[in-house]
Parts: sequence; structure tokens; C-alpha cells
Amino acid sequence: MPVIKTESGPVWLRRTPQASLRLWAAWFVFVALTVWCWLVMTKDTIWYFVTDAPQQAADIGSRMFPPRLSYIEKLIWPLWDTINMATLGTMLGVAIATPIAFLAARNTTPSLMIARPIALFIIVASRSINSLIWALLLVSILGPGLLAGIIAIALRSIGFVGKLLYEAIEETEATQIEAVQATGASGAQLLNYGYWPQIAPAFWGISVFRWDINIRESAVLGLVGAGGLGLQLQASLAVLAWPQVTTILLVILATVVFSEWVSAKVRHAII
Repeated sequence: MPVIKTESGPVWLRRTPQASLRLWAAWFVFVALTVWCWLVMTKDTIWYFVTDAPQQAADIGSRMFPPRLSYIEKLIWPLWDTINMATLGTMLGVAIATPIAFLAARNTTPSLMIARPIALFIIVASRSINSLIWALLLVSILGPGLLAGIIAIALRSIGFVGKLLYEAIEETEATQIEAVQATGASGAQLLNYGYWPQIAPAFWGISVFRWDINIRESAVLGLVGAGGLGLQLQASLAVLAWPQVTTILLVILATVVFSEWVSAKVRHAII
């Protein structure tokens, strides 16, 4: 911390003049970059529609209430499809992500130069693409339906589960692994008695947490043809049936709240 000597005694400065100059220069660059980004993002904006947005929102909101509760009867099977899509997609994603996590972890990978980079690439590739994009691609390849949604959920889950799980594997206690190895245990026995007891709480917690997230994501995959509640939402939006849209949104909200409650209870019981 710099000091300036005066007649009344030393004065402590928070920063040197050079540090203050660099700080102000950084702020200037940040503000200039923010202004430039704002100009780029809004260059094609029609501000009339922006100023008219509150009136349009109020008009649509008035049409959405009261919700058409009788429409819930037609949402039972789509809701069941949504839950199945999330559950099966999560199970498939976890099944694929688990061996990938062991390949990515430094203490379990068979090759730091080949297997680990490949596993990390798969994890990053999965996490970098949203499930909605996966669903768009898969609907184009497989056609509309739940299968495309299930695979899209699984592909998105691989990166999430794989990353958290391989980090949990790398944090395992080495002494316990060495004790099991000292008994002459096979590779399968080492996984079963050395690694699994240490990572089991993290494994189940991660799986349930991902299932909770997938419930939310699967609810909207139908917008691109993957089935479930999203498909009903798309159909209602297409015909401007706003009371039905409100009902669907309420069902989605109730489903997400229920899945959050189940997820919290299961994680609390496991961990």
C-alpha cells in the first residue's frame, strides 16, 4: 500500500496512481464494450413494438383468465408422457455417463493421454448443447415422438452427471482404495468395495437432481415435436386458445413443484 509523507504525518493511499489509472481504464473499456453490445443487439429493434408491449401483454393476460380447468382431463396422458420422458431419459443418461465419469477421473482412467481427453470431450459436448437443440436434431432424424425426447434428455444429462460424478470419484479417499487393493481384489471388487461406498451418496443425489431438472426440460420439448405437455402447449398456442394455455402452464408448474419436493425428500433420505 503506497504512503505519501506530509507535514502532518504519513498518508496511506488505497492505490498507486498507476493502479488507479489502470482501474479507470478498465472501467472505461467495460462501459464502452457494454454500449457497443447494446447498440449491436438493438440495431434491428422496432421500438414501437417495445412501447406497445405492456398493452399487448395486458390484452393476452385478460384472455388467459380464467383458465379452462375442464381441459385438465386431456392433459393426463401428456403429463404421463412427460414424466416418462424425463425418467427414462435420466436413466439412460446416467447409465451412459457413469462409465464416462470413470474414464474422465484421474484416479480411475486407464489412460491420461487418450481415454481421459475423449471422456472430457464427450462431457463438454453434451453440456454445451441444450436439450431443446438435441430434440430439434433428433426429431429431424427420428421423426416426432417420445423417443426423440427421451434421447435428447439422455444426451443432455450425460454431461451434467458425468462432470459431477467424475469430480466425486477424484475426491475419494485413496487410503480406502489402497486397503482394498492390498487384499488382492479384482477390478470389479475394487469398484464395488473401494469406490462405490464413497461415491454412492453423490451418485444418487446427482441422479435425482438431474431427474428434477429433466422434468422441467421435458415439459417444453413437445414444442419441437417431442411429445408430452409441450405438444399440447404448442397446439393451444397455434389456435390462440389462451385459457387452455393457462391450464397447461398451471399443470407444468404443479409438476415442477412436485418433482422438486420429491427430489428434496430423496436427496435428504440418501445424503
